[in-house]
Amino acid sequence: MNPPPTEQAKAEADAPPALGLYVHVPFCASTCDFCAFYQIRPDAAAVRMYFDGIDAERRLAPPDRGLETLFWGGGTPGLLAPRELARLAAAMPSAGVREWTVELAPASVTPERLQVLRAAGVNRVSLGVQSFSPAWLEALGRMHTRAQVYRAYDRIRQAGFSSVNLDLMFALPGQTAAEWEADVREAVRLAPEHLSTYCLTFEEDTALWVKLAQGRVKLDPEREAELYVRTWDALGAAGYAQYEVSNFARPGHACLHNLNTWRMQEWIGWGPAAASQHGGRRGRNAADLRRWRAGLDRGERAAEDAVALTPELLCEDALIFGLRMNAGVDVGRLRGRDAGLRGKLDDLVADGLAEWAGPRLRLTRRGRLLADRVGAELLGAATGSAPPAY
Repeated sequence: MNPPPTEQAKAEADAPPALGLYVHVPFCASTCDFCAFYQIRPDAAAVRMYFDGIDAERRLAPPDRGLETLFWGGGTPGLLAPRELARLAAAMPSAGVREWTVELAPASVTPERLQVLRAAGVNRVSLGVQSFSPAWLEALGRMHTRAQVYRAYDRIRQAGFSSVNLDLMFALPGQTAAEWEADVREAVRLAPEHLSTYCLTFEEDTALWVKLAQGRVKLDPEREAELYVRTWDALGAAGYAQYEVSNFARPGHACLHNLNTWRMQEWIGWGPAAASQHGGRRGRNAADLRRWRAGLDRGERAAEDAVALTPELLCEDALIFGLRMNAGVDVGRLRGRDAGLRGKLDDLVADGLAEWAGPRLRLTRRGRLLADRVGAELLGAATGSAPPAY
């Protein structure tokens, strides 16, 4: 027999879910070969349209309670001029926010931009390094140099930001294990509080996808698995705790915004292509600046791919994304689970992909290496079918 829930557990169950705000800044100077995010080159007219849209969306979809996290992604938010960053920051309902992250590209980091962000209350910077190798930066289509990475990092530290993440990418076509390990060692030497290490994926409508389709590059799952394991071991030995398949942090520096997302909490998305999960529905904005702006004029937002957030859908997504976290998922607290779900989860255990730790199910190391496969196997596990249209 399970013990009765504690008062704290009852309070947690009754509390409203944490709320985040994601703001998509779609401007980029160029498109990297691997990137599938919506982006455009900035010009004066596009920037004006963007800010008019943010003002409209702020009025149309304000947070209904205090925010826990704020996250500016892109694109490259740092392409905005300091005065434009200040204008965007002034539009944020930032009172009481615990974590405010801004993604920056090394080439756009200047003391003036950092000063504006610090004054606004930003306390976390995510720097898109990808690699310290000049050859691999060129191969990925990145517009910054190794020297700009170091200069940007030094400026961020001098500006006093308390939490810094470095984004790195591995399993690049032709990349050796030694080259990747050199990138990991260099990142550790800089001593950021957080590291995100992403295995290169081939997204449709990207330059890399075209190369894959043409046979100019090939997938190598065995090499990818080897690099995953080398990364986990090296960062663990350096004092970075893995808390999600691709994310590692010093104590107290896990990304709260991403944790809220993986736990199927709530977030509001502003900007073209931004997704929202809030108020019983999930959807995304049009991935086009003009269509997004025109929709706001009609009072429409988050209308694409919109679905109702049924308990079954949230249960399924909480499993798929929650199992990517090392802590796993407290299955007993999931709403929308049916009698057959436990059998599917026990099958993962029998296959050596997951293990029970009390009420929590978590992936084994082998399971983390096959996290995408696990997610695919869990599709429909709680719903039994595709989610209904909203």
